[in-house]
Amino acid sequence: MKEIVILADGDFPKTEYPLWLLGAAEAVICCDGALVKYIEFSEGKAPAAVVGDMDTLSEEMRTRFADIVVKYDEQDYDDLAKAVRYSLTAYPEVERIHVLGASGGAEDFTIGNLGLLMEFCRSHPDISFDMISDYTTAFPLHDSETFDCGAGRTVSVFSPDPTLRIASKGLAWPLDGVCFDNWWKGIRNRATEDRVALKFSHPAPVLIILN
Repeated sequence: MKEIVILADGDFPKTEYPLWLLGAAEAVICCDGALVKYIEFSEGKAPAAVVGDMDTLSEEMRTRFADIVVKYDEQDYDDLAKAVRYSLTAYPEVERIHVLGASGGAEDFTIGNLGLLMEFCRSHPDISFDMISDYTTAFPLHDSETFDCGAGRTVSVFSPDPTLRIASKGLAWPLDGVCFDNWWKGIRNRATEDRVALKFSHPAPVLIILN
């Protein structure tokens, strides 16, 4: 299995593209309470697995789907990280993981999940990760890269590494010389070409959000 979807327990998607990804997925892994939303969407079809500490899943649902529940009791990582860990073990051939339902509600929930994307990329550089909502597509980079986004699209660039410098091509406001020492430094740029090229001064965690 090359491509899977992880459904987190945030805002369930309403727009065409994330709903298409969810319906067409080779396998869907639900984080804990997201199972209830997925069962309603799929009209009763069970996902491949339900992963998490089960703190937001009712006893009735845990019993009903006991054969696909994968419970992690440790609290060092959240349910999304546990779902990714499970997916990499269950599907060692996976090449792409789409994360849906990972935003909305509490802002700390969204920020934490976006940060996890960079961690996933750093620890598994051969796998493509993205986090898709009704409003944005977010994906991590760990080194220089050229990506398709379409001219005119809003592009925001974030990094927790203040020593990183990025030379850019295809953006209205070049990133050359920008010090990423605060989150706002690279937001709301605009693509002037269909492809944007970023050249890193050194490997570092970077998050791209396309609107």
